[in-house]
Amino acid sequence: MDALITAAARALAAGDPLGALNRVALRDDAAALALRGIAMAQIGDLVLARTLVQRAARAFGPKESLARARCVVAEAEIALASRDLGWPVKQLDMARVTLEAHGDGVNAAHARYLAIRRLLLIGQLDDAQQQLSVIDPAPLPPALRTVHELVVAGIAMRRVQSQSARAALTRAQEAARHAAIPALSAEVEHAINLLNTPVARLIAHGQERPLLLDEVEALLASTALVVDACRYSVCGAGMSMALGTRPVLFAIARALAEAWPADVSREALIAHAFRLKLSDESHRARLRVEVGRLRAALEPLASVIATPRGFELVAQDVVLLAQPVEEKYATVFAFLADGESWSSSALALALGTSQRTVQRILDTLAADGKVQSFGRGRARRWMTPPVPGFATTLLLTAPLPSA
Repeated sequence: MDALITAAARALAAGDPLGALNRVALRDDAAALALRGIAMAQIGDLVLARTLVQRAARAFGPKESLARARCVVAEAEIALASRDLGWPVKQLDMARVTLEAHGDGVNAAHARYLAIRRLLLIGQLDDAQQQLSVIDPAPLPPALRTVHELVVAGIAMRRVQSQSARAALTRAQEAARHAAIPALSAEVEHAINLLNTPVARLIAHGQERPLLLDEVEALLASTALVVDACRYSVCGAGMSMALGTRPVLFAIARALAEAWPADVSREALIAHAFRLKLSDESHRARLRVEVGRLRAALEPLASVIATPRGFELVAQDVVLLAQPVEEKYATVFAFLADGESWSSSALALALGTSQRTVQRILDTLAADGKVQSFGRGRARRWMTPPVPGFATTLLLTAPLPSA
């Protein structure tokens, strides 16, 4: 490796992409292409970065498997930054194995962290935790130790474990200080700010107020029955009933929780659960069936009783946990609110729905001026500025039902 390549690589490791480009911008050999691609990714031109890294991978000879594996890892990182979550995971795994076989433990660990962060984005927390458990961060350089702690914090946040998240971010802050990479320090500070930002609204007794993640954790540990509209579940007494795949039951549970301790009329429940303005005896009969199913699902957490005008939720204390900002397509906004650009295929994967459904939602939102896109075809990406004062992604612990 010549002196310019070595100097450019050191500049990139220190978070100085312009310094790296000053050394290799006019070169088209394989190593220079790879470094240029990484530099462009750090600057933010992800489309050009991906093209350069792919060219570098093709330019390396058949005997340069280690260099090609590093290019695969770089491309995977660019894909993750682009929120292209459909990139081939098996290809990244093969690159990691190659790196380990050649003794490049640092880049092998980096490859594993990329796979884990993808799992975290699509809500596969158990798989992310399992893969994280096999990594010992102690011998890694400060930059990767920072990434490790950010992943630990991310999993803890989405599992509503605020103290564990804060401890991990404290360690990440210290590691980032030793790494001395401004972009990495900024990512840690952003994560710390999320913990001091409302992630949900508490609705109880006709009033509402914002909650931090710490307060959500305390609420879920309390004796109250929590109807959780962030993750479509009902929690209480250390138990949780998931209703994400039963939207009608959850709609009824939410309406009853919002009105508690009062009852809700049958007409209001029919309108809320079935989205009907008018009702007849068949709808009332259907409501009785769905309430019966809800009653069975909530046992022994709570009971639902009939009143002269409708139904009432019976429990010692009932609260509703809602998203900080709610509208028709709130789940799509929750992912776009991270400030990154997402492809429609990545959103579909994260939401657990079809790409066509997501594309229709995005087109509707774009027509209303609420989201914007750039690029064309498969390179098209969608984004929206984050809602000021809200961290909407922290309670998205799993793929949610489509809007």
